Amino acid sequence: MSTGGSGASITPVVVRLKLSLLRNGLRQSAGRRAAYITSVVLVLLFAALQLLGLIALRGNAHAASVAVLLVAIMALGWAVMPLFFPSGDETLDPTRLVMLPLQPGPLVRALLAASLVGIGPLFTLCLLVGSALSVAHGTAAYVTAVVAVAVALLVCVALARAVAAANIRLLSSRKGRDLAVLSGLVVAIGTQLVNFGAQRLGSAGGLSQLDPAADVLRWVPPASAIGAVDSVSEGSYGVGGAQLVLSVAALVGLLALWARHLTRLMTSPDGSTLQAGEPVTRERGTAGLSRLLPAGRTGTVMERSLRYVWRDPKTKAAWVTSLAIGLIVPVFNALQGTGSIYFACFAAGMLGIQMYNQFGQDTSAFWMVAMAIASPRDAYIELRGRALALLVITLPYATLVTVLTTAMLDDWPQLPEVLGLSFALLGAMLATGAWSSARFPYSIPQEGYKNVAPGQTGLAWISIFGGMVSAALLSAPVIALTIWLNVTADGDRWSWLVLPLGAGYGALITMFGLRMAAPRTARRLPEILAAVSKG
Repeated sequence: MSTGGSGASITPVVVRLKLSLLRNGLRQSAGRRAAYITSVVLVLLFAALQLLGLIALRGNAHAASVAVLLVAIMALGWAVMPLFFPSGDETLDPTRLVMLPLQPGPLVRALLAASLVGIGPLFTLCLLVGSALSVAHGTAAYVTAVVAVAVALLVCVALARAVAAANIRLLSSRKGRDLAVLSGLVVAIGTQLVNFGAQRLGSAGGLSQLDPAADVLRWVPPASAIGAVDSVSEGSYGVGGAQLVLSVAALVGLLALWARHLTRLMTSPDGSTLQAGEPVTRERGTAGLSRLLPAGRTGTVMERSLRYVWRDPKTKAAWVTSLAIGLIVPVFNALQGTGSIYFACFAAGMLGIQMYNQFGQDTSAFWMVAMAIASPRDAYIELRGRALALLVITLPYATLVTVLTTAMLDDWPQLPEVLGLSFALLGAMLATGAWSSARFPYSIPQEGYKNVAPGQTGLAWISIFGGMVSAALLSAPVIALTIWLNVTADGDRWSWLVLPLGAGYGALITMFGLRMAAPRTARRLPEILAAVSKG
């Protein structure tokens, strides 16, 4: 293979390599071919519907705002795609070509051409064409649209490649691949954002509410390319030219950044090339934390649990998702003006779920914990340490979400009773979670996207949903007290009592649940170990 500066000899080879990888992947099984063909048909159908919908917007006063925002969101998707789906394209990893005599310049051009082969670029092209057609009016605008679509497509692809090259050392490692588990968080947040946006658009004003954001994004590449088409359609040739130049400059900058990262990847040593004698220093991230925790076995259990939250990809994904959704639900409802301060209890509920299947989070490493449990007393200390570790995060977080929701709704008189309800609900979930962990343990596979091992789905449903129903029943006394105070004539004078009573009730029910779960945990250690090691 030529090592010269001509990309003509490299580009066809890399494109054929991309096609060969795709063809050989489809040859592996009939199921894979069927899945690929089905996905292609569905994507093309969706793209065609989007294209027709955008064309139907022609003549609408807010068509440009819709088109610009759509392209901006699509570019954002291209930027985060390599971080959450690193294995979706084998050619995303340029380190596979390190041993070949290739220079970054020709390689960038070749990989850019190969990146245009696939379902994603075709889908993006359809949306870009529809966006351009929805705002193009006149010969000059159509000519600008041809250039704008090509530039915007190349910017999206180059953005994905630059992000992948900048993070390829992480993405090609085991920990990096496990970061794809966090895609559930992106989906959860994205769903809430789409829901919020749809409700805002459905209110008075409709599409006109998109105009302020579109006015800003029409100057941000690659959305500025579509903004250029709209500007030329309106006769603002100078503005349209400036917007198109911005997108071209962004493309040039991304290609230069991509080439720089390729050069670094192909010339700098990694962990496999460092000499064995070189010193390796490691910092203990939780050294300061261990000094703040209680002494003895309880502190050790707490530190271990907090390390899992920080280091284990599956545990971290579950926590981050719960933290995000616990904040999004009450805050977004408050922003929409339809929320209630009691939605703040959602934060405590989402984090209380983390107490369920405590031993399943350890997977096969639970045998080390099991060896240290010889009596119900040992089991109680283990469960107590795990519950305290959860409270270290949950108590301040639930308080913060409740105060924030109260401030947004300006309903300060109800703050004490909502906090009391949250603490009571949290205590009930800790109690039922400890008992459920001992009674219905199940394994969490460390690889892939599944959170339950095959054959244990029923256990997971019983553990989580059965426990949540039980927690709601256990919280009934505090809920009943809150309702009674709200319907009583002078109940407002005594609503502050719900806070100390709820906090005290939550603490008592937690200790009761831990005491009840400890003997069962000590008796069922072999069954628990077998269940959590299944995956």
